[in-house]
Amino acid sequence: MERDAAAGSSRRLGMASLGTRLVLFFVALLVLVQGVGMILVYRSTGEVARQATDQALEQGERVFMRLLEQDRRRLEQAAALLSADFAFRQAIGTHDSGTIESVLRNHGARAGADLMTLAGLDGVVLADTMEVSRVGHPFRFPALLEAARDAGKASSMAMMDGHLYQVVVVPVMAPDPIAYVSAAFEVNDALARAFAQLTGLSVSFVAVGSGTWRVQATTLAPEVRDELAGALAGVAGSAGVRELSMGGEAYETRLAFLKTQGPLRLAAVLQRPVAEALAPFRRITATFLALTLAGLLLLVAGSLVIARGITRPVERLAEAAARVQQGDYRRHVDVERRDEIGQLATSFNHMLDGIVSREAQILQLAYEDPLTRLPNRARFQEHLAQAVALARDARGRVAVLLFDMDRFKGINDTLGHPVGDQVLREVANRVKGALAGGEVLARLGGDEFAVLVSSRGDERAAHSAASRIHEVLEAPVAIEGQVIDIAASIGVALFPGHAEDPASLLRAADVAMYVAKRAKSGTSVYDPRADERRREHLSLLGELRRAVEAGELVLHYQPKIALEDGRVDGVEALVRWRHPVRGFVPPSEFIPFAEQAGYIGHITRWVIDEVVAQCGRWQRAGLRLRASANISAHDLRHGDLVGHVRACLEREGLAAGMLRLEITESALMDDPRSAQSALARLRDLGVTTSIDDYGTGYSSLAYIKQLAVNELKIDRAFVSGMEADQRNAAIVRSTIELGHNLGLTVVAEGVETDHELAQLRRFGCDLAQGYHFARPMDATDFESWIARAGPAVARGVAD
Repeated sequence: MERDAAAGSSRRLGMASLGTRLVLFFVALLVLVQGVGMILVYRSTGEVARQATDQALEQGERVFMRLLEQDRRRLEQAAALLSADFAFRQAIGTHDSGTIESVLRNHGARAGADLMTLAGLDGVVLADTMEVSRVGHPFRFPALLEAARDAGKASSMAMMDGHLYQVVVVPVMAPDPIAYVSAAFEVNDALARAFAQLTGLSVSFVAVGSGTWRVQATTLAPEVRDELAGALAGVAGSAGVRELSMGGEAYETRLAFLKTQGPLRLAAVLQRPVAEALAPFRRITATFLALTLAGLLLLVAGSLVIARGITRPVERLAEAAARVQQGDYRRHVDVERRDEIGQLATSFNHMLDGIVSREAQILQLAYEDPLTRLPNRARFQEHLAQAVALARDARGRVAVLLFDMDRFKGINDTLGHPVGDQVLREVANRVKGALAGGEVLARLGGDEFAVLVSSRGDERAAHSAASRIHEVLEAPVAIEGQVIDIAASIGVALFPGHAEDPASLLRAADVAMYVAKRAKSGTSVYDPRADERRREHLSLLGELRRAVEAGELVLHYQPKIALEDGRVDGVEALVRWRHPVRGFVPPSEFIPFAEQAGYIGHITRWVIDEVVAQCGRWQRAGLRLRASANISAHDLRHGDLVGHVRACLEREGLAAGMLRLEITESALMDDPRSAQSALARLRDLGVTTSIDDYGTGYSSLAYIKQLAVNELKIDRAFVSGMEADQRNAAIVRSTIELGHNLGLTVVAEGVETDHELAQLRRFGCDLAQGYHFARPMDATDFESWIARAGPAVARGVAD
């Protein structure tokens, strides 16, 4: 049915093009046959022109009134949207005049309103974006307030200080009326020109009072503008069509009176020169006879040629569009032409190629690690689930080897992330070459890899695979003249001996890997009787609880830079643990465990308390900075995160928009329903949210677009890999375009080189952070850094 409908549409499109040309042919033939009546037609052109002008004026008046009504509705919608804003109502309730005025100005700018006014229930002006002196005085148009009180909204034309405005008044409900918000835009020459472009007529706005006409706005030329009021002086104050003479030229004129406030009457004057209406008829009459005979033969032949040339390729394009609708992007349109139809077909084929390429990139992003080109965690889990299911049915065995690189953090910290990424690629290539055909290698994230042995997944096969991994990693890696020794700690877990499901099997391999790392044994097989890591975790949990209470956790701040003008757009707060015995404990060691142990909520609440308090101190010192804090999937599922955030903001007197909460893409997918609900409640509170480390998880685009988030952060793995691999650059560019298409701000993490910064600017990325700009600093050092950054950065911070 869809194919038939598409084919029918294509045929109708072709016939419509052919029919248009045939109509021109028959019109020419009819004019030729009726040539005898040309004299009568010539005499009647004046009357026809005036009738056409009257119809054009009448139609123009309808269009004009619709446009005016649309502008009124736009103002009503803008005012209604503002009146429904929770933060705005809260500001009214707390008499926060600064916030009220700021919201009025910002919202007015977005809505295109020239004047935003807030009046109390008593009709007294509380805020006015044009005249501060009006505050405390009665609202200019009390009748509009009464109408809005009765009908829920009111609008009218009105004169203010000699200027004409369209005014809309809407009550602010909470849930009963607490105030009235008024939005207005000036009716000026620019508006008249906009209406004129849409109606095709000259448009003027005039005011009449005591028999005197005054032009408020017009599209007429200056020399004619001054004559309009005089020409209208002898016109009765009623709507209708009449002919006026101005500047030595006659105009067909239509008056339409408008609803107004005050004693003055307002009217829209729509005009069209009579000569302009007559001109086409005069030209047609003069050239018609000469063109008719010559054009007749050309039109007959041309109609047939064009109809045949257009209908067939258009039908092919319509059939191709139907195939695209059904998901078939592979078949190109075969149209061998060099005209516009051929160009359209070529562009259509390029579009198909682009769709196929982008779908391939998106699929690759979802299931492939962009750094090593290995399967990512999502794809490995699919393979593992399938292998366990087959082994369970066939009484077979499955082995999982989990390994990460020893001392890899030192490589990153000492030589930088680009070198670390090259090391990971080298490790992936070596291990992949050493494995057998039936074994699956994947990168789960960071420096963590996994190997699935399913064809003969017993302990002997697992040890054989582990030995081959150790063997290929024995040789050092040489990168940019730097020789780097690499080694891996491997944990082995077996199904069904150590676990009964894929998730438990991975956890068992992780426990074994941790035992191997602690014991420096290279390889360890899971042993539930000697689970050293569990005891270590229990000890670490107690120390972490004490760390929060003893003040051992501190926050460092890393600036986010706006790439358009180089200003500081905000900061990201990063938690650090200064252990009295262990020294510096990296977040990568205690944050994952805190999440597993369920203690992450305490850390998150502490971080939010500290971040909001620091923002408050900076704001009181004249430094307005939006700060970002990281939250986990646990925070979205458990506890009153929204209530805690609200209490912190109220305690510091900080606007909700000054806080941004970041959550990783993979955490969002742990429990999508809870995440979506929590993010929506944060949005209603006014707190903005961000998807962190985008690209490392496996969320679908359909799910991302449903989330109430404001920002998308590209993971450092993609950013740092742009220079070495153009496919990474393509992914970064596509992600930026995706974020912008979804209305999100896009931030790039881990920017360290000038090349990466230049690439991001070229791709249109909004913000960036990384060592290229500044390392994370404590609050004191950050304040010093801001002071040294100069006036340009400081100006950006204060916005």
